[in-house]
Amino acid sequence: MLLIPAIDLKDGHCVRLKQGDMDLATVFSEDPAEMALHWLKKGARRLHLVDLNGAFAGKPKNEAAIKSILKTVQDYAEEMGIEEIPVQLGGGIRDLDTIERYLDDGITYIIVGTAAVKNPGFLHDACGAFPGSIIVGLDAKDGKVATDGWSKMSGHEVIDLAKKFEGYGVESIVYTDIGRDGMMAGVNIEATVKLAQAVRIPVIASGGVHNLADVEALCAVQDEGIEGVICGRSIYEGTLDLASAQERADALTEGAQA
Repeated sequence: MLLIPAIDLKDGHCVRLKQGDMDLATVFSEDPAEMALHWLKKGARRLHLVDLNGAFAGKPKNEAAIKSILKTVQDYAEEMGIEEIPVQLGGGIRDLDTIERYLDDGITYIIVGTAAVKNPGFLHDACGAFPGSIIVGLDAKDGKVATDGWSKMSGHEVIDLAKKFEGYGVESIVYTDIGRDGMMAGVNIEATVKLAQAVRIPVIASGGVHNLADVEALCAVQDEGIEGVICGRSIYEGTLDLASAQERADALTEGAQA
């Protein structure tokens, strides 16, 4: 079970939102690259970046901060003798040129969210052009998918879209329960497991992680196809210690395999 720290970018800063509301942003760092290094030193094996301005604008808006983070990650990996520390990025990615540019910059996985729902042909083309590099982000409330920075409800069922996109060749699915994101109210385990059982590709849980109990609950069901969980406000506010939580997740996984 991978614990994946989220670095949400707004106006070049590292922030956290509550339920996707840009007006409810808490700035946690003026230097996102320094924050990335902090999480790497805490044992993070993958990072999750979101261009929040980009998600609302429909085009990249925090490229300078993203490049700075990537350089920090690459330098750290080199220093530690680690072959690669994957970095996944979402927010405002609507065309193949943008995907290619980000992958060339060093991003490992591109997350396509709103564009996948509104323009499935684009997702299909992206999977064909960049196999193994595309993750689909499905943000949902009460089983229905939301788009446009969560401001609009689509009417599509999460599982129906997940099965469709699996057929396109997406690498995995980031599933976010909007109602819980940034609220630290606990992960929606039931909905996440239901989705993971419906597809054969890995699911990454997101939204609502509060403490170690949430991590342990996810570890208990990871065999259903849940490979990781994105951690945001909990690790920034200290209700979850990333280093000890990853150690605990590793121990539980090893125990299950023994």
